[in-house]
Amino acid sequence: MYQNIYYNFVRQLLLNYLIGSSIAVLGVGGILIFSTLDLSFLETHVMFFILFISALVMGICEYVVFKRHVKVIRNILCTTGPTYMDCQHAFIHTHRFPMLTVKRILGPHFLGLSIPAISLVLLSIHLEWLEMPPNYVLYATIGALLIAGMHAFIEYFLTTRAIQPVLASLQEFSKNVHRQTLSLEGDVLVSIRTKFLLSALFIGIFPVLLFSLATQVRLDELHLEAYFPDFWNWAIIILLVAAAFSSFGAFLLFRDIIQPINTLLKGMKDVKENQLVPAKELYGDEFSNVIGGFNSMVQGLRERNETNRLLLESFYQTLSTALDARDPYTAGHSLRVSEFSVLIGRRANLPLEQLEQLKNTALLHDIGKIGVRDDVLLKDGKLTDEEFEQIKLHPVLGANILEQVLPKEAMAKLIPGVRSHHERFDGYGYPDRLSGTEIPLFGRIIAVADAFDAMTSDRPYRKGMSTSRALSILQSGKGTQWDPRFVDCFLAIMKEREEKAPIASSI
Repeated sequence: MYQNIYYNFVRQLLLNYLIGSSIAVLGVGGILIFSTLDLSFLETHVMFFILFISALVMGICEYVVFKRHVKVIRNILCTTGPTYMDCQHAFIHTHRFPMLTVKRILGPHFLGLSIPAISLVLLSIHLEWLEMPPNYVLYATIGALLIAGMHAFIEYFLTTRAIQPVLASLQEFSKNVHRQTLSLEGDVLVSIRTKFLLSALFIGIFPVLLFSLATQVRLDELHLEAYFPDFWNWAIIILLVAAAFSSFGAFLLFRDIIQPINTLLKGMKDVKENQLVPAKELYGDEFSNVIGGFNSMVQGLRERNETNRLLLESFYQTLSTALDARDPYTAGHSLRVSEFSVLIGRRANLPLEQLEQLKNTALLHDIGKIGVRDDVLLKDGKLTDEEFEQIKLHPVLGANILEQVLPKEAMAKLIPGVRSHHERFDGYGYPDRLSGTEIPLFGRIIAVADAFDAMTSDRPYRKGMSTSRALSILQSGKGTQWDPRFVDCFLAIMKEREEKAPIASSI
């Protein structure tokens, strides 16, 4: 997988190079040379030959340097077993790749093109293959430097975009293999201020310099009075080319700034929706520090949420324990109902978040019994009709108790299950006589788990029935007392347990 990332990266760099070269060298450079100079048929072929040889030398020089630049990245993504320090080195090197691209273009690219071109042009002038003043060579050198700078400007921003999949892959690899994150640790490789200043200067000055240089050559070629209309036709073309470059450069600068801003906006939206996902550190400027601060905030929120979760878990356990202490004959009942309910919910393919809520709802399903009088709750014998009516109040009492707990949003998803766990599927339950799917989901699940544990547990006035007998009653009550779907889930769970028991005993 990581090898594909590397090869895609190299292909993207080559594509960027073709784009930058096409715009700068073939586009602006070609228009500048062939629209400014008045060349004969032979001189045009000589110029094409000189450009071809110079481009060949330039390509060889650039290839050698480019191969050295990508070697560090290739060694990480295309080999096995790199250390964490290797990954960190490659991570920093990748962040520096846009600046290495600028240095490569202003170094081997510019020198590899200009030195052979200047030499061949001077030789051609000496051999009289080209008829032009020697000072044109100076103009050409300045023009080549302008075009190389333009090329470097374009490729810097294109490469900044191209390195992001590589940075993301390095971070993923280090996290999965070394369990450590990669970071610039606050280093700013190229500041936003520098990018803005250089970009503004280059976008603003380049068209003026280009037009001034081309005008000087053109005026040397023409008598202005005789060719005044032709001069302005040519001048408009040069100005349009310069304006197009300035617009494209401004777009690249805008995209370079807006992307990390959009990343942060998306991250803040995720935080608002309680999706605490760290943002990837893909930037080498001040946004790296901003992303780092955002990720620190996300980590802090995660730790706070985990602390709150543990506090709520402790709260639920405390209330459940308090109920068990009140009625020692049902000690452990809430915990067992919670375990059975989670098993049913997992069998029904409930998502993890709902399973967590179901577990806590089941732990508190009988919390309303705290409000039932001792002489009723702890009575050894059969309850009278009046006493049973008192017991039947405990779902409503439990819901009322939980409604008083703050923060309310922490309890809101638990209350329906607590209130409805004694509703019947046929509508003859209590307290609201709901039926079918009108009964909240957690209430239907807990009803099955609660009934099974109640039937199989010992009471002072009766012995708990056998598992098989309790399961038979659940089977016969499908569709009337209990939701058939969750009864079937529970029966399947108990069947699997029964099938595993003989195997375990034989071992």
